Amino acid sequence: MSEHKMDADYGPSALDRGVQGLLGKGLDRTDGIAKVTGAAVYAAEQRPKGKLAYGYAVTATIAVGTVKSVDTTAAISMPGVIHIVSDDPRLPSESPNIGAEMAPRFDGVVESYGQIIALVLAESFEQARAAALAVAVEYVPQKGQFDTIAEVAAAKPPHEGAMLPDVVVGDVDAAMASADVSHDATYTTPYQVHAAMEPHAAVAEWDGDDLTLYGSIQIMRAARPLLAKSLEIDIARVRMISPFIGGGFGGKIGGPEIVLAAIAAQAIGRPVKVALTRQQLFHSIFGRSDTHQRIRLAATADGKLTGIAQDSIVSQKVGVSFFEPVALGALSLYAGAARSFTTRVVRLNITRAGAVRAPGEAVGMMALETAMDEMAEKLGLDPIAFRKLNEPEVDPMRGVPFSTRRLVDCLDDGAKRFGWEKRVPTPGAVREGGWLIGMGMATAARVNFLANSDARVRLTPDGMAEVETDMTDIGTGTYTILAQIAGEMLGLPMERVRVFLGDSNHPDGAGSGGSFGAASSGSAVQLACDDLVAELARRMDAKAEDMTLKDGHAIAGNRRVPITDLIGDEAIEAMGVLRPGKNSRAYSQGTHGAQFAEVAVNAVTGEVRVRRMLGVFDCGRILNAKTARSQALGGMIWGLGYALHEHAVLDQRSGSYVNRDLGEYHIPVNADVPQIEAYFIEEVDHHASPVGAKGIGELGISGAGAAITNAIYNACGVRVRDWPMTLDQILPGLPPV
Repeated sequence: MSEHKMDADYGPSALDRGVQGLLGKGLDRTDGIAKVTGAAVYAAEQRPKGKLAYGYAVTATIAVGTVKSVDTTAAISMPGVIHIVSDDPRLPSESPNIGAEMAPRFDGVVESYGQIIALVLAESFEQARAAALAVAVEYVPQKGQFDTIAEVAAAKPPHEGAMLPDVVVGDVDAAMASADVSHDATYTTPYQVHAAMEPHAAVAEWDGDDLTLYGSIQIMRAARPLLAKSLEIDIARVRMISPFIGGGFGGKIGGPEIVLAAIAAQAIGRPVKVALTRQQLFHSIFGRSDTHQRIRLAATADGKLTGIAQDSIVSQKVGVSFFEPVALGALSLYAGAARSFTTRVVRLNITRAGAVRAPGEAVGMMALETAMDEMAEKLGLDPIAFRKLNEPEVDPMRGVPFSTRRLVDCLDDGAKRFGWEKRVPTPGAVREGGWLIGMGMATAARVNFLANSDARVRLTPDGMAEVETDMTDIGTGTYTILAQIAGEMLGLPMERVRVFLGDSNHPDGAGSGGSFGAASSGSAVQLACDDLVAELARRMDAKAEDMTLKDGHAIAGNRRVPITDLIGDEAIEAMGVLRPGKNSRAYSQGTHGAQFAEVAVNAVTGEVRVRRMLGVFDCGRILNAKTARSQALGGMIWGLGYALHEHAVLDQRSGSYVNRDLGEYHIPVNADVPQIEAYFIEEVDHHASPVGAKGIGELGISGAGAAITNAIYNACGVRVRDWPMTLDQILPGLPPV
């Protein structure tokens, strides 16, 4: 077993000596054909051994109160109905947050609209749905609190031990008072949801006391103990299988569907499938909080920041500790002696807030980077020049060096590629017929994480490499990049590497979340392969650093030997074990980038058309150019949606979302998405991970919406501070035709 804790950099590796030519190449996904032909089996498509029954959740139609009675008399006698789970004390009420030991249980008290209060089981989904509608629930309703600003007087600071505690350095008020130029404005973002294409689904099957759970699970090592604890059984009795995930974005850490399916299957002695409907997902799965961000910037006349503050108000359900870490991206981004990054949390009777892709940066960078654009205009500076002027030499919060930081290079390269020199600073100065044309830019920043990760790699007598880890592929290309790493290190072409993921019988992987999956799981595979290379070198009677592996052969000392000869009749295998360590504190680790957008705003109607977007990103080693680019593009499209479309509208009377489906919760579709380009400035970061990679997907979201916001201002002179930007905000400020 090769174990490395990131208390120090991992030294030269076979990965750095590899000559197979796989690493970094834009290779097609190894699972691509299976996905486009329908051969890839997702959670709701799993076929267990026994006869499948179907579950449909009954959810609360009030936001606050108690359940007086659940009358199942009519429902239980309907065609096909098998059983109704309404009094099992393990019944989950909603999705847990990351880190929860068990799913929240329904105890008869309703604290937000849409909580799960029962589950109907039937021979078909349609029969279960019909019977669920016939379950009569009597409530004792109570008055709830649903308005963040109305309850702001009761807002509380972060709890002790919070991921993002308040950070205050120096005196921002004094910096603002003495500044030559200052900016003080409030920006808001609305409630948002994951909106993954694949709904939450699970299939559970018991074999005696042993449970097999097929689900759409991002992080096995989080969901498996949660399920075991929720069911009150030994974790060794639980096997989870999740080979493919159709999007999750932080929401699929183990939703209520996995517990519902398990307790239902146990109750009737048959396998059960539970798939939550799109409408149910809006309330039973956590989403993103609304945010109210006060941004203050203080600067000298020549543009040097002397103070920077991002003080936010967010909402959260009563009794939940997580909160949206709005200032996460801003903490170490710009210089400035006086600094304030604080959060106040308002407790409401709403669906709980949790991790939605790029928690913190996705919405925090929208406001900060819009404010930076406004400040640059006040200073009479080009927006890029203003940002470069405030580039810190070391982390301005902790005084430690950056592991790598190529932000200035991203800004310069992006400006050149985008044609920034053609931008006219005066708003509304460029017209094409009835359209006003504008350009905007913003910085992208995202914190970098590493997570515990184990992987097993095996060389078989027929010269194949097998990679095993319960790491998941959420559509990001994990199957492919792990095959590339193993193939590069062991000198094997892609077709001779098999990757097995998403099975809890395999070693514990990092899972997909926080943009830590590729670097963490890739490093575990790297560590295992280094052990295998050392063993092959021993059998070759050579030093590992003197041996070359290519095309299934080992080359050293003027000898070229098939690795099958070195392997022999029995497979050889190794375990790679990665653990985070002191490097995360010794270095400031993050990813950075520059976002650019060009928009057209109709001079009469205010319609916005995003014409092109371009991003340049610094995120360590690129493991696969094609999947990396796809991740960046997906993030940028997400940012476009946050700027112009996404808004979960909360009914202040009932505490429910009124647009709880993809017909009314608007996200970008093909016609909304313009030409997008994504590029990378690569610098291998061995301070961050053995494999030298850092996160990509969430970085692509960061700043993208602000670039569009700033482009709209440049096009028509309308400055919007409340997202999404809609016609009613743009129309009144349009210049005369």
